[in-house]
Amino acid sequence: MGRKKARDNTFKCIYQLEFENRDIDRILKFCYEENKNEDDEKEYIETVLNGVVKNLETIDNIILSKLKNWTIQRIAKIDLAILRLAIYEIKYMENIPPKVSANEAVELAKTYGNNDSKSFINGVIAKVIEDEG
Repeated sequence: MGRKKARDNTFKCIYQLEFENRDIDRILKFCYEENKNEDDEKEYIETVLNGVVKNLETIDNIILSKLKNWTIQRIAKIDLAILRLAIYEIKYMENIPPKVSANEAVELAKTYGNNDSKSFINGVIAKVIEDEG
């Protein structure tokens, strides 16, 4: 199966982190049972999920550095999960072009976010990519 499905599943796992007390094993077990993931998908999901948890403070600080007068708690949980996924890919996964991460983040926002999510996600990610440039 493809990276798109794995990315979608990973977004859902990152979102669950907010509610499952960072119990990665439980989140992964549920994900794999629900989605019948193939080995390459599992590898991507585990890499990103563990990477997000390991680098959560750094990733959240990057998000906050692109926003004025915001707190992490103020960001919609769905948008936050999408941003964490995209920023992890941009900062730590050299095999994924930043523009691909940005486009996929916007697609996730269109699917799962509210009316403002797409623009919000696009704006934050564009600033992150610009700084990486």
